[in-house]
Amino acid sequence: MKVIGVTNRNFDKDYVFDLLRGAARFTGSDLLSALAETVAEFPQAPLDNAFNHKQVASKQWARDMLAIHTSANFDHIWVMGGWIGILPAMLFDDARFNIKAVSSFDIDPSVAPVAERLNRELSGEAKFSAKTADMYALEYTGPDAPDLVINTSCEHIEDLPRWLSLLPKGCRVLLQSNNYTSEPTHVNCVESVDELAQQAHLGEMSYAGAFKLPRYTRFMLIGRV
Repeated sequence: MKVIGVTNRNFDKDYVFDLLRGAARFTGSDLLSALAETVAEFPQAPLDNAFNHKQVASKQWARDMLAIHTSANFDHIWVMGGWIGILPAMLFDDARFNIKAVSSFDIDPSVAPVAERLNRELSGEAKFSAKTADMYALEYTGPDAPDLVINTSCEHIEDLPRWLSLLPKGCRVLLQSNNYTSEPTHVNCVESVDELAQQAHLGEMSYAGAFKLPRYTRFMLIGRV
């Protein structure tokens, strides 16, 4: 069907920026405003993938269950495989949480500048930092130790128990995995939340659940190692 007055066009960064900026103005969302600015500055970043409806729905689920099953007060959250910083931005955007600082870690050095831009206002307040690091090489104890470690990409970790063994006993964690086996980088998918629980072998469990999406199911645990 042809729509009068509409011509073919390339969806370039200016178009997306204007669209997101208008949506931000309409909704009053600081997060959408920051996303618009990030699109303008990093047009080649995979923001469409990181902020697609499935990614957002999965992170909303994590955020909601975290608010329900914890005190929602954290001194320092560490996000493993933090990518371009969408989850920290969503956590800081939620008034249910009292968070002093979030550090986002990813082994890909190209994503840190994007994450810092998306969370620029927080970075200026020393509440957010994006760091390039291997999760196996981090020191999880000491004065800057996290009181919550989030990993929503456990399907990418070949040996989940080995990584969890690096965390100090009693450290609170939020873990997500899925059964999307057709993705080549998903080297450790699980078929149920029970299978994820068997891998994680947490010392304390406050939540275990599944979230059905069109092509796969996400599984999540919240507890302590």
